[in-house]
Amino acid sequence: MEAKNNPKTIRAWAMFDWANSSYNLVITSTIFPAYFTAITSTKENGDEVVFFGHRFINTALSNYVLAAAYMLIVLLLPILTSIADYKGTKKNYMQFFTLMGGLACCGLYFFKLSTLEFGMICFAIAAIGYCGGFVFYNSYLPQIATIDQQDAVSAKGFTYGYIGSVILQVICFLFVLSPKTFGITDATFPARLSFLLVGIWWIGFAQIPFARLPKGQPNAAVSQNYNVISGGFKELGRVWRKVKEMPLLKRYLPAFFFYSMGVQTIMLVAANFGAKELKLPQESLIGVILVIQLVAIGGATLMSRLSEKYGNVKVLIAVVFVWIGVCVAAYLTTSALQFYILAVVVGMVMGGIQSLSRSTYSKFLPQNITDTASYFSFFDVTEKLAIVIGLFCFGFVESLTHSMRNSALILAVFFIIGLILLFVLLSVERKINKNSEISRL
Repeated sequence: MEAKNNPKTIRAWAMFDWANSSYNLVITSTIFPAYFTAITSTKENGDEVVFFGHRFINTALSNYVLAAAYMLIVLLLPILTSIADYKGTKKNYMQFFTLMGGLACCGLYFFKLSTLEFGMICFAIAAIGYCGGFVFYNSYLPQIATIDQQDAVSAKGFTYGYIGSVILQVICFLFVLSPKTFGITDATFPARLSFLLVGIWWIGFAQIPFARLPKGQPNAAVSQNYNVISGGFKELGRVWRKVKEMPLLKRYLPAFFFYSMGVQTIMLVAANFGAKELKLPQESLIGVILVIQLVAIGGATLMSRLSEKYGNVKVLIAVVFVWIGVCVAAYLTTSALQFYILAVVVGMVMGGIQSLSRSTYSKFLPQNITDTASYFSFFDVTEKLAIVIGLFCFGFVESLTHSMRNSALILAVFFIIGLILLFVLLSVERKINKNSEISRL
């Protein structure tokens, strides 16, 4: 087995974030939401669309489709990660989901209002590809970095992701802002070309980590007659029983679950909020999301350094406090300038809370485990289930009230619950540390 903290392996690992974060920026945050809202808002039907014979508010539909995609991931990943650990094939699963997601983004090139159903299916498959690859990517963290380096390595991954996605976003931005420069006359072509470029970028740059990262190791302790389907469920149950015996991890996961409902939902609906509530043009929204990404680079690095000084849980508590303020501020925001200021704050805490959440979970795991994919499936399933509930609640409240502002307040409730659970975790952590000090004396 390769030694941990190898710089080349860590850089290659971080390049996976460089590759797939282009999806997260272009498809979920900027160009796709703006394009989707534009083509589905008509004089005849307003913001309502017909999807497989049923009427939906356009932005609520996109939230429901994403929620359905994440729910499928919640059901599949625990089984797949258990099988991956048993057979030692987690890199193969990374490659499979990357190809699935990248090709689905390429399929969005053909998305127009007349092909709404096809476009939304590709949108869902791309989300499944992104989420599916990410859990196996996350599971490499304890395998390639020692516990004292995991905050910094996690931050490096997110930093690479932000930089890579911004570079591609700028390239796409050129086509969107100045189509005539490139002889483009079809108004839908710049956005659809961007979706195609995301797929190519994602699959292309992912070959770097695939060439360098070690393959998973089969679980030699398990019988060769092991049934990969029933055995997958048994392995999942075994890991869950172990998690319940870990006092910090079993308290961290519920806190992570509740604050993730807010974090991930805000990231996914920010562009739609600016477009519908503040009537911001597409160019302004893309610029705002770019600013968020750039500020998030500094946020991830800052939170990593603060965690070294104050501890992960204390920093998470402070960041969740800021997120509660973000939700209240979103409800009160009425001007473009206020939205831009809020975007800078979101960028700072977004990068930090994502990076710190991953490394905190990794630190709470036993450092001698080999079945990291199974353990990280709990982390990823927790996050994706939180997104399902968060998106559904956001879309449901918007459908009832026809206001995304009211939906923002609902997210504040999730953050408050997460904050309370983090305080409980901090109390338990202090008791454990105090007992450890006494036992050493």
